[in-house]
Amino acid sequence: MALDAMRFKTFVWPNNPASYTVTQERVMAVNKVPFGTYYLQDLGITRQVMTGQGVFTGEDAYQQFSKLNALFLEGTAGALVHPVWTAANAYLVKLTLEEEPRENYVQYAFEFWEDRSDYAAQSSTGGTASSTAQEAVYYTVCSGDCLWAIANTYSTTVAAILALNPGLKNANLIVTGQVLRVL
Repeated sequence: MALDAMRFKTFVWPNNPASYTVTQERVMAVNKVPFGTYYLQDLGITRQVMTGQGVFTGEDAYQQFSKLNALFLEGTAGALVHPVWTAANAYLVKLTLEEEPRENYVQYAFEFWEDRSDYAAQSSTGGTASSTAQEAVYYTVCSGDCLWAIANTYSTTVAAILALNPGLKNANLIVTGQVLRVL
């Protein structure tokens, strides 16, 4: 089975990273009660962290690393699409060149943090407010993409994406490099 290439914003990995780890964590609190006992309180799931390592090889190895580094320097969230794991809106928070430079070979490591800006605002009484604050999410079309797959990745519909992009008249006509609002 051939896997699709991993993508972040406009960057498409020429070869997928050698390793990829997804860490999810639930925050718990321990509360003491009288007479030496306690109870656990679930404070919810915290950010999802995606880390990995890989190599770029060939004459353009350093250019590939430079392109990824330019996205790191932007400091903004974007679509992270992994060929197996669920796509996420994420920040590239760490990018490491892992070895002494060699000709046509770059070993690197990365760390992404999932951006969950769509959380419900909390009121001063601790209850959940009735409205949710959701930032707009944009996706840059890559070669081979179709609107149905993009909608599926972001758990939305083609009709919803068409409504968010009034200039997009034909769902079957999207072009590489086109930026679409998906949420």
